[in-house]
Amino acid sequence: MGSAALRELARRGLRVLGLERFHIGHDRGSSHGETRIIRKAYFEHPDYVPLLRRAYELWQELEQEAGEKLFHRTGLLEIGRPDGVVIPGVRRSAREHGLPVEDVPIEGVAHRFPGFSASGDMVALFEADAGYLPVERCVHVLVESARAHGATVREGVCVQGWTARGTDIVVQATSESLTAARLVLCPGPWAGDLLAHFRLPLSVRRKPVFWFAARPGAYDPHRGSPVFCFDTPFGFFYGFPAVDGVSVKVAEHTGGRIIGDADSVDRTIRKEDEQPVRDFVARHLSSATTEILRNSVCLYTMTPDEHFIIDRDPDHSAIAFAAGFSGHGFKFCPVVGSILADLVLRSTSDEPCGFLGASRPSLRGKATGPVGSVGR
Repeated sequence: MGSAALRELARRGLRVLGLERFHIGHDRGSSHGETRIIRKAYFEHPDYVPLLRRAYELWQELEQEAGEKLFHRTGLLEIGRPDGVVIPGVRRSAREHGLPVEDVPIEGVAHRFPGFSASGDMVALFEADAGYLPVERCVHVLVESARAHGATVREGVCVQGWTARGTDIVVQATSESLTAARLVLCPGPWAGDLLAHFRLPLSVRRKPVFWFAARPGAYDPHRGSPVFCFDTPFGFFYGFPAVDGVSVKVAEHTGGRIIGDADSVDRTIRKEDEQPVRDFVARHLSSATTEILRNSVCLYTMTPDEHFIIDRDPDHSAIAFAAGFSGHGFKFCPVVGSILADLVLRSTSDEPCGFLGASRPSLRGKATGPVGSVGR
């Protein structure tokens, strides 16, 4: 999100400095692990669909500027309980926004999508206009574009705090103070520290991710193997075709241990991390083995209602922030960057993002909203 905001502000002609705690494309936060799902029939809530339409346009613009493919349209296979969260949510967004989503007979899933299996009490939907984004490469392209438009980027600089002093904003970095007229904060799992001023109800979850060995030729995205999501009685699982030709990336979206400090995450994989995902693979991915070739640990920064927070400081219109993407935010990067640029420059945005404001009642437990989300 910070890379996208940096690019958008630079494109609008501002003198912009981007500060990165580690290095561009690092694996310490929430934007690594090779791939992220992009989809439009959003089961989390139909209000996201207009933002997704704009994000699709902006990803295409970025591809054209960079001269390389970023959005890989493999389609998305979603299998779940007819009375669960996912299937009704997908149908609702598709119905309200006229999106093409295809019903796939459950008994025909294995024939149409070799390597997948599902029980007869489940429902299968296929969204053709979906796929995956190469996450690290997308971040690099956003930063390269920002630099090409005049932005300065400094890596290995830890932002420790900030204060607003009249019309100036002072940022305390590793060994210096920096003064600016405007500030955009995209702190990911470090939001608890850098956004403490706003008292946001955020928590951070540790999320293990695995790459399972697949049989030769199985789950080939060039032969129609899709990105997939399964809403099962044992949890919500998602995964990707064999982008590398040998393995399928799979993880559980539900669950995850809450951590207190993003700087001291336990990245050791244990049996209890592996077992639910191994069991899912054994039940539903008939052309994969339960041999884990590699693994990773990612972080979700969660809100109580699992919707994003994008807003500005009510006391300082020159400060905007984004946080709490709850494991399904990456696909929105370019439109979030545009919204943040709008907020920090003119205090409002023409994008329909009001439902993501920091003052909404559901952040404080005063209302309920859709539960569950995916997009890793």
